[in-house]
Amino acid sequence: MFNCHSESINKCLKELKSKREGLSQDEAIKREAKYGLNELPKEESLGWFYILLAQFNNVLVYILLVAGFLSFLLGEMIDAYVIFGAVVLNVVIGFVQENKANQAITKLKNLVEQKTTVFRDKQEFIINSSKVVPGDILMIKAGNRIPADARLIESVELKVNEASLTGESLPSKKKTEKVPQGAPLADRENMIYAGTIVVQGKGTAVVSKTGSDTELGEIARLVKEEEEGKTPLQLRLDFFSKQVGIIFAIICLLVVLVGITQGRESMEMFKVGVAVGVASIPEGLTVAVTFILALGMQQILKKKALTRRLAATETLGSVTVICTDKTGTLTEGKMHVAHIVIGEREFEVRGEGSRQDKNEARAVSLALQAGMMCNNASVENPGDELRSWRFIGTPTETALLSAAIQSGLNKDKLLKSEPIIGEVPFDSERKYMISLHKKNKGYVLYEKGAPERLLDKSQKYFHKGKLKKILKADRVSLDKTYKNLTNKGLRVIGLAMKDVQRYKADFEKEGIPWEKIDNDLVFIGFIAIKDPLRPEARETIELTRKAGIRPIIITGDHRLTARAIAGEAGLDVELDNIIEGADLDKISDDDLKKVIKKIDIYARVSPHHKLRVVKALQAQKEVVAMTGDGINDSPALKAADIGISLGTATDIAKETSDIILINDNFRTIVGAIKQGRIIFDNIRKVVTYLMSDIFSELILVIGSILLKTPLAITPLQILWINIVNDGFPGYGLAFENSGRDVMKDKPIKKEEPILNKEMKVIIFGSGLTRDAILLLVFLYLWKSGMDIKYLNTLIFASLGVKSLFGIFSLRNFKVPIWRLNPMSNKPLVVAVLASLVLLVAGVEWGPLQVLLSTTGLTLNSWLFVFGFGIFGIFLIEAVKVYFYKKRD
Repeated sequence: MFNCHSESINKCLKELKSKREGLSQDEAIKREAKYGLNELPKEESLGWFYILLAQFNNVLVYILLVAGFLSFLLGEMIDAYVIFGAVVLNVVIGFVQENKANQAITKLKNLVEQKTTVFRDKQEFIINSSKVVPGDILMIKAGNRIPADARLIESVELKVNEASLTGESLPSKKKTEKVPQGAPLADRENMIYAGTIVVQGKGTAVVSKTGSDTELGEIARLVKEEEEGKTPLQLRLDFFSKQVGIIFAIICLLVVLVGITQGRESMEMFKVGVAVGVASIPEGLTVAVTFILALGMQQILKKKALTRRLAATETLGSVTVICTDKTGTLTEGKMHVAHIVIGEREFEVRGEGSRQDKNEARAVSLALQAGMMCNNASVENPGDELRSWRFIGTPTETALLSAAIQSGLNKDKLLKSEPIIGEVPFDSERKYMISLHKKNKGYVLYEKGAPERLLDKSQKYFHKGKLKKILKADRVSLDKTYKNLTNKGLRVIGLAMKDVQRYKADFEKEGIPWEKIDNDLVFIGFIAIKDPLRPEARETIELTRKAGIRPIIITGDHRLTARAIAGEAGLDVELDNIIEGADLDKISDDDLKKVIKKIDIYARVSPHHKLRVVKALQAQKEVVAMTGDGINDSPALKAADIGISLGTATDIAKETSDIILINDNFRTIVGAIKQGRIIFDNIRKVVTYLMSDIFSELILVIGSILLKTPLAITPLQILWINIVNDGFPGYGLAFENSGRDVMKDKPIKKEEPILNKEMKVIIFGSGLTRDAILLLVFLYLWKSGMDIKYLNTLIFASLGVKSLFGIFSLRNFKVPIWRLNPMSNKPLVVAVLASLVLLVAGVEWGPLQVLLSTTGLTLNSWLFVFGFGIFGIFLIEAVKVYFYKKRD
């Protein structure tokens, strides 16, 4: 296998059948036909047809389809149409929402069409990046996104941000010399890779690999190998649906067998059994759950997070651990000058004329001027407003340039009076940068870099605004200042200068004797740079911990930097609770599982470490939300229970995540988790409401058969209640905003069933009491000789009103009904009123009386119906009070 990084430039060009002046246009067209477009394979699984089919992959949907076909075969056409209608509605809502999310992602990806400059036919062409082919000669400069893997031919102060690929937070300095055969990716300094960004300098390179063959393409293949598990909601619904299916089969069999043993006609009992079994299927559940998830998805989007998968919205409620990056999520994602220290005093960065002492003000301005002049960063759009400026350059240099501009300095004006004549670029070994400028009849040297290097070359420093010789005690004091700033997790830059008037040589003609002039410096001071904590981060972290969610910081930065930010955010992390990537590589997966509970910060980590952390946490039964933005983050994002990509993330990271943060803010994650808890709460309310109705219907029908009486309620009447009561009101519960602070609760356990103990008591305990009373009333009135049609109507109305009244109690399991404002959920009120009108119409309106075999009720009967509904509320509230006291 030919590796360009370990071969000479000429050999690479020969192997790729290219030359320094580039390919011809004809040859480029031939290579495009041979190698294809420079694109990664599209994510076929997100096609509309796949999304549509995925909506059917649900146990409850399977049961509904079977029940629908049985009803169709038995001639129960209305039942069949209603059931199939429920399935279609569920599929349509789910498809629309997930397809909308998919289209939104596509729009995000297509906001900017990437362009690339190549050399063809001995001249420069700007082409779409997808048209780049192996052998093309790329022309790159600061701000460019690299379109393909390429071997450098020329490199002028070239630095590339490869964090998305290697995890290294600092830009990689590039060179053209070949590197050893087995060099790791991060050390191949003569290569540039697809998806990375040029932050400084310029260069040319010959393309070696495109599309799926790039390093980025290799990551894409790894992502496909990582299986995506079902969400907790999908697991719960599958289990619940299987239970319902078993109950459905048992009920059908029981009704048929009991009826036949009583001497009833076999085919009639089979129809009754199927009808009752169909009635026992909560056909409104899948639609209601899908509607709740879709509505939750919209609410999460309002909080600046795009949910890619419908079911993922509920999983948020189960999250127990958030693994978050520091940069851009907890912090603002922009480096700023935080401290300027001159001698013993610290100063803020303000506008011109804000310094109290003129001498000290001069020293502060001189520090900022040195940082600006000895700097390769630039502003891409200087004509726009300051807040809209886009800086090009390394994070450190852009921070220094921004601070200098904000203090009133103008680099263009300064360069006119002090034109640059030479520069020593920053080097990781030298750890400093020098720029020399013409000034009046002499020269001035500016230098920035590691403070210890500059102090070693300095003889004087600014003390209270005046120059003072550096004595031994001064060096100790300055060194202490430097260490104090470093221990706060700040990136500290030293600034120095020197007037070189005594040199009579003409540096512009004779060359610059750097070794002779780079000494006897004046140390100006320290500038400390940081990525500031977001203003709301501390409050959000506190909210997270109160919610029983453990925040873990995973970063490529230094452990002290991460610890300092954690401290600012309210996380008191000891050094024993921090592990670095190098140490992580030394321990096995089993050992990691043992220490995972005490590690709060993972520092100096590479993206591949994230996958190990996710799996170790999951092995401890944690539900993990993981943030990421790089290409190499993708496997971890896919493996996590909730993968969260940043809005600035690579396309692969976005495509493998469940949620995309549009604003990259940690607060958005917590807001989405809160919405996830509300979603699960609302799903539980709908399930309790629907199952309560079904249980009542079963008690009345099975009780009638066992008591050898006519059916207390007919199958069509049951179906009408299911249509009227389980439809609109069920959707109304989707608009519940909980009415309490769900973030004070513990996370929902992954294995916790949908029906908890309180819900079961409400459904089966209070339900059995209430329905047994209604059955006894039916038995008494039937034996008293009441007309069966009138009696069926009375039970039908009582069951319907009981359901509609009870839903107001089910709005909140922890707050009594009298503390809930009924108008805080107007959609529910409207839905209940509409359903009540339809229920009354089923009793009193002629056409529906014929269809449902009902008859009009007297005033006294209606008083009984509404009284029974109030009695149902009393029973539910009694259960809520019991469990409320038990919790306390």
